[in-house]
Amino acid sequence: MAKTISSRLPLRVGVIGCGAISDAYFTNMAPYAGYARIVSCADLNPKQAEAKAEKHGVGKVCSVAELLADDGVDIVLNLTIPQAHVEINLAALRAGKHVYCEKPFSLTTAEGRKVLAEARKRGLYVGCAPDTVLGGGIQTCRKLIAGGVIGKPLAATANMVCHGHEGWHPSPAFYYQKGGGPLFDMGPYYLTALVTMLGAVKRVAGFSLTGFKERVIRSKPLQGRKIKVETPTHINGVLEFASGVQATLTMSFDVWKHNLPLLEVYGTEGSLSCPDPNTFGGAVRLFRQGEKEWSDMPLAFEDKVGRGFGVAEMAVAIAKKRLNRASGELALHVVDIMESILRSGETGRSITLKTSCRQPAAIPAGLALGELK
Repeated sequence: MAKTISSRLPLRVGVIGCGAISDAYFTNMAPYAGYARIVSCADLNPKQAEAKAEKHGVGKVCSVAELLADDGVDIVLNLTIPQAHVEINLAALRAGKHVYCEKPFSLTTAEGRKVLAEARKRGLYVGCAPDTVLGGGIQTCRKLIAGGVIGKPLAATANMVCHGHEGWHPSPAFYYQKGGGPLFDMGPYYLTALVTMLGAVKRVAGFSLTGFKERVIRSKPLQGRKIKVETPTHINGVLEFASGVQATLTMSFDVWKHNLPLLEVYGTEGSLSCPDPNTFGGAVRLFRQGEKEWSDMPLAFEDKVGRGFGVAEMAVAIAKKRLNRASGELALHVVDIMESILRSGETGRSITLKTSCRQPAAIPAGLALGELK
């Protein structure tokens, strides 16, 4: 590990990529500045980096190369576009810095393996969104399942279906390019939640189609422009977990309206209705054998955390020399699941995964905003 990298809290964070999602990180990491403190930011568009720095009180704006060479940065927070995730992750690691990136971890399992291999070689940490699974919502579900409240888990379902993003997103074309689509865009939230609650996946089968070969942008400023669709936009998957649990997954940009549940887990003694895994809180509802109605369950801890909580948790893991919860190992497993579902749809065969991961440890109950134990 590079001599300049500190393990004394707070660790110093440099942000690469100051697009729309960066506001959430700048804002939500502020209460955790005692663990991970943003000290600099960079973007290919210097004016954009300057604007974010002024808005959020970041003291230093620099180029990407300058940030990577800065001895005052311990963790690189990679918020670039998905196609650049691996490149920036590798550059950060080779500069001797820990790295945490937005989802997806990579566009292929092979690329993701390179990142983890580089991190192991240098003794550095890798983390990856989504850290929504560390919030009070999914953590409450994880604790209820582990506590046997629904008995032995048997099955689960996860569904993210809509009619795409061209009706609201200002520049939606990349959602329909290779490496995009509903599975790689939204799948990480649902799959990371399932693995957090139920452990690693063993085998998958998938079916996919492209409902519309062309999309017309309805949002401004590109209203009326056409998008050629290069990736499947309706995907169905079946997942077999190492524990024997089976889950169904539907990810779609082709559905106008639906009544599907977002995320549910079914056991021998009851059912659990989980909150939207793209959020940190939300309602958790339990139905147990012998009861007549669903019951609302109290959340395990403060649900006002936001994106960036995983960066702070990784900083604590670095200081304590333990595995971080939103880990690169977990993120690579999720990429393997997604890639294998798409490959199964192409080949017509079920696929046994080449990766696995440890089920992330639960977050301690009773944490207040700004607190990590």
